[in-house]
This record gives sequence, structure tokens and C-alpha cells, in this order.
Amino acid sequence: MLTLNNRYRIYIYKVAAVFVLWFAANLSIVAQKDSHIDSLSKTNVSWAADIAVGTVVKADAYEKQWLHDNCAQTFGAEVRFTPPVTDPFASDYNQPTLGAGVRYGHYANVRMRKLPSPEWGQAQMVDYNSRMGDIVTAYAFFERPLWRGRHWDLDYRFDVGLGIGAHPYNKHNNIDNEIIGSRLLIYFGAGFHATYYPTPTIGLRAGLEFAHHSNGALNRPNKGANFVGPMLGVVANMNREQQPSKALCIKKEPYPKRLYSTFNIGFGGKTLLEDWLLTQYATSPDAPSYRKESFHVYHAFTAQADLMYRYARRWSSGVGVDLFYASAARRIRQLDQAAGHTDERHSPWSVGIAAKHEVWWHQFALTMSLGVYLYRHMGFTARDEEKPYYERIGIKYEIPHMHGLTIGANVKAHLTKADQTEITLGIRL
Repeated sequence: MLTLNNRYRIYIYKVAAVFVLWFAANLSIVAQKDSHIDSLSKTNVSWAADIAVGTVVKADAYEKQWLHDNCAQTFGAEVRFTPPVTDPFASDYNQPTLGAGVRYGHYANVRMRKLPSPEWGQAQMVDYNSRMGDIVTAYAFFERPLWRGRHWDLDYRFDVGLGIGAHPYNKHNNIDNEIIGSRLLIYFGAGFHATYYPTPTIGLRAGLEFAHHSNGALNRPNKGANFVGPMLGVVANMNREQQPSKALCIKKEPYPKRLYSTFNIGFGGKTLLEDWLLTQYATSPDAPSYRKESFHVYHAFTAQADLMYRYARRWSSGVGVDLFYASAARRIRQLDQAAGHTDERHSPWSVGIAAKHEVWWHQFALTMSLGVYLYRHMGFTARDEEKPYYERIGIKYEIPHMHGLTIGANVKAHLTKADQTEITLGIRL
């Protein structure tokens, strides 16, 4: 029987999965519209496949103590859409490519094992190596060319999606896998590529890829996997000769600059690092909760009030005030008092001010922010593990004919360590 905690987690996963799949489907729809007789007004469809060989990064001194073998490979295949030149967004981005793909990450050779050390508290060494396990990821991407010539393309790109991990953490046979803590994973990726076309239709790609998988703090462990490596690939682009180069002069439609405000509320969840540390290092091996793999998800609420300036069709920037409410503060107070940290201050409320940036493609936007806390008291562990600043990255969609109403999803983090995952609802005034 599912517990309330598991039902809550599955609900969050389902909402996130539906949102990402819906996001990918809409990208394809947007990319294929506006077809005209003129070849420059047609959507160009292409395909690509690649292989990347690299490493899972040892992010800090703690991870270096137990992550020993970190070589990995990934294999990808994707369908690509280059919108028509007549699309004003496409013109502003120098004819970008959007699409969707599937990537298989072969991480089975990534090995982890904690050797005897007083730092592990009551955690005992096991007689086997834990492994990260392979990951299959479905994603949508946005790829912008920096240069498009007769034989060469240069580009950068961003990916977002969901992954399924084959061998996440568990206390029975994968107890030192602190990288991947659940089967369902949130994925962010980025890359830089150069493509050479020896023929008019077939391109050979080389570049550098970055891929991040984690569960967004919806379970523990949540160290996350950061893969970096060079890639090689091939692109089949049957209509490339009809695409304009950067040198082609295309008259861009003017875009009215404007100042506006946005208000957002969010609902999300998080698990506690404090709970993880307690069960990993301060619990007797005889206890049922010793190094367990299922943790309570605490609800969290957020509110944002932003002043933004849309100074280009594709970009807007601004500043905002963020309000956070974390129900986990009561649990943190209990843990601190039990550990003797009675002088710590605890509050479920936090307030921050943040610089914000949005990258627009029609109704979709990639949202990013970097903030500094003005008020935050989350106990003893947070003073060491958290930073006085925070990051947010996410996506949102402005619903047409709904007077600026938006829906979205964000991950909030401290120096890339996920703090919470949330679904948002907002309004633009």
C-alpha cells in the first residue's frame, strides 16, 4: 500500500512528467507552423545522432572520498526543427533549431565505495562497490547558431527533460550510491558544437556536452550526477542549402520595449539533508531507519514579485523579491535541539532579493535568477551546507488569450545543490 509520502512524491513526478512532455510537444508545433510557398518560409526537419565519452565530475572533497571510477558514455538521437525565416523569433535568434530527443547514459561503470573512516560515524563499510546505474532521458532542446556558413555551423544549446535511473540508491545492494537517489530524475543539459558539412546534406559534429541528473531534493540522497565530456555526431539535414547563413540580411520586425511586473505563487516539496545525515551517520546499524532510502517530503510555498524590462523580443531582465515558506523548519528545530544546538534560530520564512532573466521563444521562457537572502534561519546544518545566495532555473508558458497568465516549474538550489522543486502559477501585468 502506498504511504501518504509516496503518494505525494508520485503526484509531483506525474505533474512534472506531463509538463515536460507537453512542453516538448508544443515546441514541435511551434516549429512547424507558418508554412508558405517560399522555401524560406518552410520549417526544416533534420535528424541527428551522437556519442559522448567523459566523466562524472567529483564535485567536492566529500564526493572524492567515495567516488572512485567515474568514466561514462552517453548516446543520443533526436529530431530537429528549424523554423522559417519569416518567424520573427527565428530571425532574432539567427535561425535556431528546436526539437526533442532520447539519450541513453551508460553509467554502469561508475563505482562508489566508502572506505573505513571516522568521518562516517556509525555507517559501516560494505563488502561490495555500489554503482550509479544507466539512465534513459527524454528531453526537449533549444540550439542557437553562433555562425552558419557554407560548410560550417557553430552553436550552443540547452536541454531540459526527465530521466529514468536503472539502479538508484538502496540500503540492500547499492548503499554507497549517493549520486542517484530515485528512479525518476530531472535533467538539465548544455553543449557547444561545431558542425562540418562535407556534403550539402550530411554534417559531422564535434563539441563538448554537459548533463545534470538529480531528483530535485524530492528524495535523498540527492548529490546528483554531473557528466562532462567531448562528443562526436552526425546530422542529416536534407534542406540545409535552403537555410540562410548569418550573412543573409533579413529585415527584423521591431519589438516594442516595455516595463512590466509579474507575480507568481509556487507549491513544491523538499526532503531534508538533516534527515539524510541522521540516518546515514548517527543511527545504529541495528535500527530500522539505518541508512534508509525513503524520506518524508515537506511541503513548501513561494511567492515572487518582480519588476521586469522586456528590452528585446527574446530577452527580459529585472529584479524581484522572493518569499519562501518551508514546513520543514519545525523538524529542523527538533533535530537541532536533540543534537544540543539550542542557541540556533529557526523560522519557516525566508526572504530574498534576486536578479532575474528570461529567454523567450514565443510563449515559452527559460527562467533564471540569482538571489541573496535578506532573512533566513534554517538551523545548524544550513549554516554549513547552504550559501547566503540561491539560484533558480526553470521554464514557464504564457497561456494565449489569458491576459498574461503563466504556468511553470522551477528548481531552487544553493550552489547547484537542489533545495526544492516547485510548480508555479503567475500573472503578468
